[in-house]
Amino acid sequence: MMVNLGKHIKLVGGGTPSKDNDSYWNGDIPWASVKDFKSDYMETTQDFITQNGVDNSSTRVISKGTLLIATRMAVGKVSIPKIDVAINQDLKAIYCDDNILPKFLFYVLKSKSEYFDSIATGATVKGIKINHITDLQIPLPPLSQQKKIAEILDATDALRQNDKALIAKYDELTQALFLDMFGDPVSNPKGWENIKLGLVTNMKAGKFIAASEIYSENDKDLFSCYGGNGLRGFVKSYTHTGNFVLIGRQGALCGNVKVARGKFHATEHAIVCSPKMEYKTLWFYYLLDMINLNRYATGAAQPGLNVGKLVELEIIFAPYDLQTQFAERVVLIEEQKAIAQKSLEKSEELFNSLLQKAFKVEL
Repeated sequence: MMVNLGKHIKLVGGGTPSKDNDSYWNGDIPWASVKDFKSDYMETTQDFITQNGVDNSSTRVISKGTLLIATRMAVGKVSIPKIDVAINQDLKAIYCDDNILPKFLFYVLKSKSEYFDSIATGATVKGIKINHITDLQIPLPPLSQQKKIAEILDATDALRQNDKALIAKYDELTQALFLDMFGDPVSNPKGWENIKLGLVTNMKAGKFIAASEIYSENDKDLFSCYGGNGLRGFVKSYTHTGNFVLIGRQGALCGNVKVARGKFHATEHAIVCSPKMEYKTLWFYYLLDMINLNRYATGAAQPGLNVGKLVELEIIFAPYDLQTQFAERVVLIEEQKAIAQKSLEKSEELFNSLLQKAFKVEL
């Protein structure tokens, strides 16, 4: 039986306390935005606000376990917080009536990710409207069947979550290795030389390419395309050849760092770092990643990084032989991580297959 989703849910929005009032921020209330949608289950947030901030803005505190959906930027993405959180204006909390299990709806909405991407509009920041959610026609089997579908998908999801956890462990191992060899790059307890980022590397944005020219699937004639939030897809042209560190320049996740290898296309929203001084790419990547460049972003509606300010940022610069030792050890860790990544790809394929079948009444 297909039903209109809007007849069975209530949507509640949020807001952002004024950034000009310090008494609203750095409190003990988690405040969620799109940048906190890192997994299906939200365990913490990057930002925290005070009760004063809640009382003097349109944000609302949402109880843990309540389904959240993003209506701007990461459109249609869903997450279930494991903690009570206040939400910003780009998120909506979804309250279900007694006919829908929240976990069942969570999976229904995950299966609609391509649909949400296709209807999102906006020149710089993509968004969807409330009616794009409420007008959805969804299957609504009996509660017992909803529970069965959710349990099957939960079990399959557990496989890919285990693979993700293993990959995360390898990442933690690399970070621990960096801290052991070089210390915290911000506080610099080992007393390494400080040097301006602009003297270490040249930073230049990539080249614009129309969204219509970006393909979601790869083949032998296409090249990876990187934007402000990482890999966007695959294109027929490339702007660079070699190994480079990329910094996301625009978007909620600006400041994220990636390593691009071989031939690839960098868009205008990605900063390509070309060495002015000799450094190991892997070492430089982990250095910038641990610095957390996102904290230097400006702009509320469309956060971004100013290259003019980045070149003045002082970073540590360790001896090249130590960078080399670090990179060689990381390569060994990355080999094991690649095996886990292959396993994740298989578990992701299985999960996505079952996700689509579930709502064609095949489970």
